[in-house]
Amino acid sequence: MSDVTVTPVATKGDRKDFIELAYRLNASDPHWVPPLRADVAELLNPKKNPFFEHAEVQLFLARREGKAVGRISAHFDRLAWTLPPEQGMGPGTGNWGMFEAEDEAVAAVLITAAEAWLRNQGMTRVLAPLSLSIWDEPGLLVKGFDHDPVILMGHNSPHYRAWIEGRAYAHAKTLLTYDLRIDQGFPPLINRIVASGEKNPRIHIRRADRSRFKEEAELVFRILNDAWSQNWGFVPITRNEIDYVARKMKPIIREDLLLIAEVDGEPVAFMLTFPDMNPVIKPFNGKLFPFNFIKLLRWVRNPRTDRMRVPLMGVVGKLQSSRLASQLAFMMIEYIRRSAVGELGASTAEIGWILDDNQGMIAIADAIDSKVNREYFVYEKPL
Repeated sequence: MSDVTVTPVATKGDRKDFIELAYRLNASDPHWVPPLRADVAELLNPKKNPFFEHAEVQLFLARREGKAVGRISAHFDRLAWTLPPEQGMGPGTGNWGMFEAEDEAVAAVLITAAEAWLRNQGMTRVLAPLSLSIWDEPGLLVKGFDHDPVILMGHNSPHYRAWIEGRAYAHAKTLLTYDLRIDQGFPPLINRIVASGEKNPRIHIRRADRSRFKEEAELVFRILNDAWSQNWGFVPITRNEIDYVARKMKPIIREDLLLIAEVDGEPVAFMLTFPDMNPVIKPFNGKLFPFNFIKLLRWVRNPRTDRMRVPLMGVVGKLQSSRLASQLAFMMIEYIRRSAVGELGASTAEIGWILDDNQGMIAIADAIDSKVNREYFVYEKPL
């Protein structure tokens, strides 16, 4: 290990090396989808990403003979400290993420550096990898290396699992994604549940209104914060983060793919689905200019895709143990399925991520005949 040095990212050149390293180390992986460099730079920019308003982040680079061979972020989220420890976060919990390493020796010194920084900041426990927050790309891919990830899902080298577990990290939680065929409809039982809901005058499923996009985004995240508040790993989304995510996501959000369920006139649930942009941006190699932005703009204006992703769904806490909750979920899933197939030409979808102990969502996934296609591990370690 003595030939590897780790230093904090301190200059523009360091930051550029930090970003560029992922493109070099993953270039030979046929299923890695290069993220847009502008998006990565914005994620790491304290002036643009509101995560930094309640978090502290230190980036590190590993070099061997002057060449960048690894990277890692060490960070802690002050909002996460306000949550009960039994929900995964809690006081003294820090994180690392944005992890890339050329070999196991590099991985060892990077993780050691991140742990030392966290310990010096008063942390007593690590939960990792999170890149950067629980709402970005949490977990390490451990199953599903044989196919491309969908939009906003991570993909990493299969070597990383052994390298991390070799540093005394224990499995804390599994995050699941489910693959679903949507062009052939759902089982008869689901269709009967949907039909029954359509006859219930208390239930109204509506599309989001893009002319009131800011208000709709606030409503969706208000439901989300309530619906997910008892989930493992939950950290509340702040008002500034709502505005930030809404601005970023607005170009690819369609009214027929963001549904809001109302019961007796009260918004109580939502479901958000994205057309998968990854097949479009994969050939860009992270670059929008000089001409790729035109290709992307054309696709955004008229997206055609064979694959969708359902990243977020939520039902307010007071309804989560009721039959009504699953009925609302099935109704939204079916309505979005019809739009995705009929309007976009989609044939498959990925649902996730879903916590491995979220029995309600797992039951819904099983009922519509979806199958686990990717697994991500989150690890923990005392400091």
